[in-house]
Amino acid sequence: MSERALPYRPHNHQACVSQALSEARSICRDQNARLTPIRERVLELIWQSHKPLGAYDILGMLGAEGHNAAPPTVYRALDFLLQYGLVHRISSLNAFIGCAHAGEYHREMFLICRQCGNVLELAAPALSKSIESSAKTEGFLPEDITLEIAGLCPRCQGDSSHD
Repeated sequence: MSERALPYRPHNHQACVSQALSEARSICRDQNARLTPIRERVLELIWQSHKPLGAYDILGMLGAEGHNAAPPTVYRALDFLLQYGLVHRISSLNAFIGCAHAGEYHREMFLICRQCGNVLELAAPALSKSIESSAKTEGFLPEDITLEIAGLCPRCQGDSSHD
């Protein structure tokens, strides 16, 4: 298996996009959901970089491509992509990022670089379990956990020796 593609490491980003679209088609087919051309294009635009996009950013990109899309069209596409776990909403940025673990149950955790704007979806099951355990100790039943951590990625720290 190849090394995990990270936003701050050089990698074949088109492979990220192709894999995300392939997974989306498979998930939608398995769940009998309709991945319309506009929904697929919105997903593809979101995956074009590791930087989150707002709905109006997406609307502008679609307009530049000649699509006559209105805000409700984009919001409906985003709602669909969220519903099927193909994208995540980064609340602090009011923007969307492609899900790196589509089709798998996971808690939403993100490392957000304040300088370059890249977002890395963090896979940390032990951290999720710790949060759930702490909540349970307080008698609280968490229904949703989203963790957004702002800081500097290795590239922006000027230290390319970080993995």
